[in-house]
Amino acid sequence: MKYLKQFMIILAVSFLGEVMRRLLPLPIPASIYGILILFFLLKTRILPLAAVRDAARFLVEIMPVMFIPAAVGIMDSWGMIAPSWLEYLIMTVVSTVVVMGAAGLVTQIVLRRGRGGKSHG
Repeated sequence: MKYLKQFMIILAVSFLGEVMRRLLPLPIPASIYGILILFFLLKTRILPLAAVRDAARFLVEIMPVMFIPAAVGIMDSWGMIAPSWLEYLIMTVVSTVVVMGAAGLVTQIVLRRGRGGKSHG
């Protein structure tokens, strides 16, 4: 029952994100609104972390499974992709490196701020 309650909270926040996307004339996906709402609720402690921790942990653990439909879709569309496979490969590698680099830099900044600005490394 605990998991059901936590999933319902996460779904309610996601629904609020959908509502905001409909109401605000900005080109921002509903999922981004939902993440920002959840972040705000957790940061201000309006919503305690314990209220969603277990369900969130479960969702993160099964995240790789969520990519299976996309992979199957790519395999199903191979006939259209095949003539441009090299371009797709290059863009995938470049974007992966850029995202990894950006994530690493942001992580370093956050860790340094967490230590009070002290750098160990």
